Amino acid sequence: MKVIILCNSAMHYRSVYSKTVLEEMKTVPDMDYARYSIEDIAANPARFADVEFIFSTWGMPALSEEEIRQYFPRLKCLFYAAGSVQAFARPFLNCGVKVFSAWAANGVSVAEYTVAQIILANKGFFTLTSLMSQKRLDEANKIKLSYPGNFKEKIGLIGCGMIGSLVAELLKQYDLEVLAFDPYMSDEKAARLNVRKCSLEELFSSCSVISNHLANKKATEKMLRYEHFASMRPYSTFINTGRGAQLIEEDLVRVLTERPDMVALLDVTHPEPAPLSHPFYTLPNCFMTPHIAGSILSGEQVRMAEFMLEEYNSYISGQPCKYEVTEKMLETMA
Repeated sequence: MKVIILCNSAMHYRSVYSKTVLEEMKTVPDMDYARYSIEDIAANPARFADVEFIFSTWGMPALSEEEIRQYFPRLKCLFYAAGSVQAFARPFLNCGVKVFSAWAANGVSVAEYTVAQIILANKGFFTLTSLMSQKRLDEANKIKLSYPGNFKEKIGLIGCGMIGSLVAELLKQYDLEVLAFDPYMSDEKAARLNVRKCSLEELFSSCSVISNHLANKKATEKMLRYEHFASMRPYSTFINTGRGAQLIEEDLVRVLTERPDMVALLDVTHPEPAPLSHPFYTLPNCFMTPHIAGSILSGEQVRMAEFMLEEYNSYISGQPCKYEVTEKMLETMA
């Protein structure tokens, strides 16, 4: 038994490792197709002493270096069919185990979702749909020409990591100017993505749509504040598919109250979900979704397992891998 699937969540195992994926994995030598939890491993560690490769997803247990060396002395690689590995990766890396993540596959869904919202936001879709559903036709017709549309407009991306970069790539097909705030982005990367680097202040004050893609780190908490939101253009839109903790939500509520022309599209809040008493639920210019931007839907989840199977095949055939996570990367990635 050299290859196993380690996942404490039966639900996530079933949704990510579909029958189709498991059928494809039959090409993997010495593969055990059962799902094992950490309790299974701890109950019979000798049985797993020859494991060299682990596939996982949401529900991956966090193990100490001692546990890794005890349970998996021959482990070479961990293939994580989900996004962030911050909760468990470091002990594996410290033990010399390579860690791969499907953050790019998860990022595809977020990027597609974000670009769709950007295009609709510039057309005034969210406000106008709400007004039309309330039969406020005169008001909708009065303000519809206040929205800029999608020709030569400025779009602001806060953070150009994996997801922000994918958004920039998808936006290349539109006649839009993309601005980005990312202190870690090189000039070479900015040129490749066809974005212009700028300050956070310029981004908020000049863009018709601003989309947050900051990494989920302590340093980014409460980074977006009242003065940023208050400086936004008339009839502009703020999109958050990052994390709710990255903004001061009370400040956003204040600005949305003061500026009924503005719109906020929130796929995340802090905490999540927001308490039912939160003003986000009643503000007419705030639109929320229940954290659906990422690979949360069944078909999109399977894509993450496909990415990791491809990565495994590249590794064992000696081909370059695309999605290895290093200790250095953990300093800046989500």
